[in-house]
Amino acid sequence: MPHDADQVHVRYNRVTCLSGYERRDVRDIITVSFLVLATTLEAGGDAIIRIGLKSHTISVRLLLMSGGAVALYGYGLILNLAPLDWGRLIGAYVATFFVIGQIINLVVFRTTPTLPIVVGGLFILAGGAIITLWQR
Repeated sequence: MPHDADQVHVRYNRVTCLSGYERRDVRDIITVSFLVLATTLEAGGDAIIRIGLKSHTISVRLLLMSGGAVALYGYGLILNLAPLDWGRLIGAYVATFFVIGQIINLVVFRTTPTLPIVVGGLFILAGGAIITLWQR
């Protein structure tokens, strides 16, 4: 009989651990979603303002600059409302911003990253991983 109780205990612990992993996975997905959303709003808002600065008519300029300002406001709001440990995630944020910024630069402005940007970006990504993943 004790043998059966041990098996039930082991099964219960496995379910508890699995449940813990699932909760952690959901938290990780939420964290990554906040990072991608915030960096997209920041880099996108900046890109919209940059386009607005080069527009010819004042009405298009004002519309684009207002849209960029709304996106940047959204970035600040998301960043400050997110339930994240920013001390630990600042590296991931900077790395995510770099990647999203390069994607927007490529898609919107048709500017491919140069070799120094790629090499420097690899350092940014490595630094972001060290800051975020290093066990404290």
